[in-house]
Amino acid sequence: MATEYGQGYGPHSGAGHRGTGWDAGAAGGGHRLPAGLRAPFEARSLREFGYVLLGLPIGIALFTYAVTMVSLGAGLLVTFLGVPVLAAALAGCRGLGALERARARGLLGLRVAEPQPLRMRKPGPMAWMGAVLKSGTSWRALLYAVLQFPWAVFSFTVAVTFWTLGWGLLTYPLWFWVFPAYAGEGGIQLYGDEHHRIYLDNPFEITTTALVGLLFTLASPWIVRALTTVDRLMVHGLLGPSRLSARVVELESDRGVVVDTAAADLRRIERDLHDGAQARLVNLAMGLGLAKEKLTEDPRAAARMVDEAHGEVKTALRELRDLARGIHPAVLTDRGLDAALSAVASRCTVPVQVEVDLAERPAPAIEGIAYFTVSELLQNISKHSGATSATVDVWRSDDRLMLQVVDDGAGGADVTKGSGLAGLTERLDAVDGILLVDSPAGGPTRVTAELPWRG
Repeated sequence: MATEYGQGYGPHSGAGHRGTGWDAGAAGGGHRLPAGLRAPFEARSLREFGYVLLGLPIGIALFTYAVTMVSLGAGLLVTFLGVPVLAAALAGCRGLGALERARARGLLGLRVAEPQPLRMRKPGPMAWMGAVLKSGTSWRALLYAVLQFPWAVFSFTVAVTFWTLGWGLLTYPLWFWVFPAYAGEGGIQLYGDEHHRIYLDNPFEITTTALVGLLFTLASPWIVRALTTVDRLMVHGLLGPSRLSARVVELESDRGVVVDTAAADLRRIERDLHDGAQARLVNLAMGLGLAKEKLTEDPRAAARMVDEAHGEVKTALRELRDLARGIHPAVLTDRGLDAALSAVASRCTVPVQVEVDLAERPAPAIEGIAYFTVSELLQNISKHSGATSATVDVWRSDDRLMLQVVDDGAGGADVTKGSGLAGLTERLDAVDGILLVDSPAGGPTRVTAELPWRG
């Protein structure tokens, strides 16, 4: 996952500070009235009120359909018709759930992902019925259809009561004349018996009534918003993908990334061997063969060929050593991240300060990913940043291994442009890691990686 990263996130600030809060000044910018006074007239409040109003008739339809169909299917289970009727009932609930997700998206702005589709091993009506009956999504949609109705009755009653009471009392000065003109009474009656009657009919009482109505009117949008919060939770929890299925999809995607990355690494190793050490060893064998033939005829020429072959051997050994270091450096296995990252930093074209604050070593797999992440970032600094200095910080925060690489280069790094950062993001995603990039134009560039500790 790639996200812009704030400047305050460092080895001494803790992993929990992500800068996810709203800017209070920005949130209210451009409005002369405070949010409490604007709420009754905002489009969001009207959409939420409309959602609650529609919830009652839709809830009645959902509840009636669900109870009728499930009861019919359960009653027919003694015959062969019960299973298909019950499957049809659950399939209908799934379809109605899709409509409810669309209603929540349109009126509440709630975007809920589609649940996992039915998985059938083979096509056919029996396989379809079995998949519907075994699907947790189907039963959660049925549960939503049953629970939404009583909640819709409650929220409809509360919302309509507050809205009508608030606006009715607020506008009372405009229509109180109806009582003396047509009803023969002074106004709204608060109390009445055989001897006394109290009406809201004088200017003070009328003004007080309007002020009370104003309070109800201002409070109504927030009450409706609280009611729709429960609707949001129900739609998200019952009509969206379950945590388990979402996690399965995520793991399947991560597994594909891991397989693709491993295949790419194998292709790179094969290419490096074919174009580098293997080619040199072939030339070495040919050179030694020629030297053997000239050994008796021209010893000096043979000695010169052997000397050239000796140089080729040294070059091939260096390339093989670099290739082995690229697969998994021995210094990382023997001495850990501190020594391995210091060795990588020494080969960078800009001065790099390395600080590793770890009391113990993480799991070898996590340690290897951390090493290659820092190596890739330092290579980017050498090739593209134009920086004059860089720093590498490694520390542990709770159960996370934190890496931060900062350079004073030109900035402008972007994970969305298909660069090496995109590959790093996928590699870290595969182990539940996170890559955070902050690289404004003109620099500096700050890249932070989080990895699970798994010690």
